[in-house]
Amino acid sequence: MLDKHQGARLANLWDDGKAAGMTEPEKLLYRSNLLGSDKRITNYGGGNTSAKVMEKDPLTGEMVEVLWVKGSGGDVGTIKMDGFSTLYMDKLRALKGIYRGVEFEDEMVGYLPHCTFNRNPRAASIDTPLHAYVPKPHVDHMHPDAIIAIAASKNSRELTSKIFGDEIGWLPWKRPGYELGLWLEKFCQENPDARGVVLESHGLFTWGDTAKEAYETTIEIINRAIAWFETENTGPAFGGRSKPVLAAADRAAIAKKLMPVIRGLVSAGESKVGHFDDSQAVLDFVTSTSLEPLAALGTSCPDHFLRTKIRPLVVDFDPAQPDVGNTLAGLPEAIATYRADYAAYYERCKRADSPAMRDPNAVVYLVPGVGMITFAKDKATARISAEFYVNAINVMRGASGVSTYVGLPEQEAFDIEYWLLEEAKLQRMPKPKSLAGRIALVTGGAGGIGKATANRLMQEGACVVLADIDETALEAAQTELSTRYGKDFVRSVNMNVTSEAAVESGFGDALLAFGGLDILVSNAGLATSAAVEDTTLALWNKNMDILATGYFLVSREAFRIFRNQKAGGNVVFVASKNGLAASPGASAYCTAKAAEIHLARCLALEGASAQIRVNVVNPDAVLRGSKIWTGEWKEQRAAAYKMDVDELEAHYRERSMLKLSVFPEDIAEAIYFLASDMSAKSTGNIVNVDAGNAQSFTR
Repeated sequence: MLDKHQGARLANLWDDGKAAGMTEPEKLLYRSNLLGSDKRITNYGGGNTSAKVMEKDPLTGEMVEVLWVKGSGGDVGTIKMDGFSTLYMDKLRALKGIYRGVEFEDEMVGYLPHCTFNRNPRAASIDTPLHAYVPKPHVDHMHPDAIIAIAASKNSRELTSKIFGDEIGWLPWKRPGYELGLWLEKFCQENPDARGVVLESHGLFTWGDTAKEAYETTIEIINRAIAWFETENTGPAFGGRSKPVLAAADRAAIAKKLMPVIRGLVSAGESKVGHFDDSQAVLDFVTSTSLEPLAALGTSCPDHFLRTKIRPLVVDFDPAQPDVGNTLAGLPEAIATYRADYAAYYERCKRADSPAMRDPNAVVYLVPGVGMITFAKDKATARISAEFYVNAINVMRGASGVSTYVGLPEQEAFDIEYWLLEEAKLQRMPKPKSLAGRIALVTGGAGGIGKATANRLMQEGACVVLADIDETALEAAQTELSTRYGKDFVRSVNMNVTSEAAVESGFGDALLAFGGLDILVSNAGLATSAAVEDTTLALWNKNMDILATGYFLVSREAFRIFRNQKAGGNVVFVASKNGLAASPGASAYCTAKAAEIHLARCLALEGASAQIRVNVVNPDAVLRGSKIWTGEWKEQRAAAYKMDVDELEAHYRERSMLKLSVFPEDIAEAIYFLASDMSAKSTGNIVNVDAGNAQSFTR
């Protein structure tokens, strides 16, 4: 049975008022964005659209036919005008004269740049011939779950005919490329009244004489498939449930325990970021009688396969007896077995010119009764991989409910995964940033130094969890950073570092968000000023609670995660010049900061054998953006030095040896150095960023 979301019809979102006055390329963009707005139509980055448009040739001034088609690597849901390739249709047709046959079809990709119209720098995709040779002006190629469920059924040709009659044709499996483009052209010539075609194990092509007609045909055909499944696929999903579903809180708790351990086991060659999905579609699959046999078949659609690998790893976990201890103990062997199986698959299928074997670890981990965990090079890729596997689940659900689900044959799957053209695309990708795949948690993350640090780490590709007690500032900081770097790179947790429960909960949320931890920046702070005889016990304890106990609690939690991951770790304390140099009227603050620095030394000793590094940055007088310096501390320090508060910054600048002010970005730069591999052989160190203060020279 299809779930409620699958059974819902797609809405026709075309608005004649919006489309009025648009050029044909603008209508193509409008159509593309509408189609890509619903994951039931196509996945992120999947599918493509095109329009054949008459335009003036910039060289001859004559009107020529130009193919506008989604370029390589784009996403129809978010594409802009610069995401389309433009090619001369007459040159694309001329390519037929130099085509040497299916054994040489890959070489045709090299000719596509010669067909470029108007010096468009957007690279054309491998699917360009599929659009070019369909003799219709507007063409959509989508990957709808309901259609792929038909395409991936054992009797897909029969089902296609049964559901659509002669309106929609059927073509057998063929890897995307030049030859498939010629197949589509031949089909259209032989079936001039057809409105589209189902590609076996792949997806849907539809077309029309106008942009609106093409869009509405795509929506109509998908809705007809949804309606047919709604009528025909009425049995229990995947043969029924064989395992219980754990409560949401219990699912999250299990995921938090599994994710860092899996991450440590699969991140030896490249740091990975995780994603957890316990949506209803996933839960239906991971509790079903068909979980293991269907999972072993892998996916069908090439886009699904490229994102999710040959098959997922089903984790050995019994939700009826939810003690995760045995599962954790068995993960190293299970993951090693998967890698060995993957290596055997590579050896069975490799060709003489195949690229070297890539990362043999699974991308998708299915946990019975709990959900799905995915790991990839970054959060966006892990999340999108999960979305693709949800699409694959929907396909398996539909196909197995009305027929027999068929995955891609192993050799075909290999030939796509290790396609030389795909390898060339991977080689063109930019070099990863220095902290790509790393996960950081920054306490005091909404303040001046904390936010500057998060920004600096994110510049280098890290995912960051902002932890702070100020909810308003926390929300503002997350909004600012997610706008700058993308929502996949930042999360926030409300965390009182003096509360053991709050610290454990906040770190757990970080694990669920990203799958692990590499860097802890302990930065939460306060500052107080009072003569010793005026220092109350409450004030003394407040300094100790935040600056000593708080640093202990977050470090202890980070150490626990690091040891579970078994992949090292990195702790950076933000202390103070006052931890080394005494100041009048601040005994509680200075003592707590000194304790913080000595705690870092102790942790450096304890963590070294596990490759956990612990270092300290000592700032001084960082006024700009600091929440500490906007409170009474500023007035107290001004009073201690018998000056106006407006004179403080100049006072501290002139007091320094270098006569310079210290800003949050300066501290963030030092933290980045200590958190990165540039300082890989440094632990137990103190870096002063105070513009020079002889009293705080380290001894």
